[in-house]
Amino acid sequence: MTSEANGDEMVEASSDIGIASSTYAHLPLEEQVTALLGDLEKAQLEAGQNLDQAQRAQAELVNQRRRADDERISQGKYLSARLITKLLPVFGELDLAITHADGNDTENAWLEGIKLIQRKLINLLESEGVSVIEALSAMFTPLEHEALGTEESTETPPGYITQVLRPGYRLHDRVIQPAQVIVAREPLAADPTGQTAETEETEHA
Repeated sequence: MTSEANGDEMVEASSDIGIASSTYAHLPLEEQVTALLGDLEKAQLEAGQNLDQAQRAQAELVNQRRRADDERISQGKYLSARLITKLLPVFGELDLAITHADGNDTENAWLEGIKLIQRKLINLLESEGVSVIEALSAMFTPLEHEALGTEESTETPPGYITQVLRPGYRLHDRVIQPAQVIVAREPLAADPTGQTAETEETEHA
């Protein structure tokens, strides 16, 4: 009777943990436990992998949101670029008019009013992130300067800018109008008679 009772208890225990209907029901109890522990280890490994994938997906989502925010901020910085680009020629003409008028009548009230408008326009452009590109005496840079010609110079090294014909401007870190410049080049070599190599070639021709 004791054996029957022990058998009944084992069946009940097996039924309680769902083993009787599992794929391991035909195995001895110890082997069932070993198999279940193996399954538990696999399940824990899969759960860890799923958690890792979920964390990676969440991190990628955060990165995408950050990139979208950065792109939106970047686009916002340059929304005014088109308007500012159209304003720059007007500003250039205003600056040119003041430069020519300065030598004639600096006390003229009309000229002073134009200068006031110029200062306000400068302040407006600066508040929008516009800055002047350094050009005079600077090394020529194709990204910032537009060469309209060259000239011989003994004072300025070759490749450096001798004249600025039109100022260049940058909006934040983007060039919106390159400076139009004249670039220095080496003087043509002269022979002892004082003629340049170019003059000699012309005479021989």
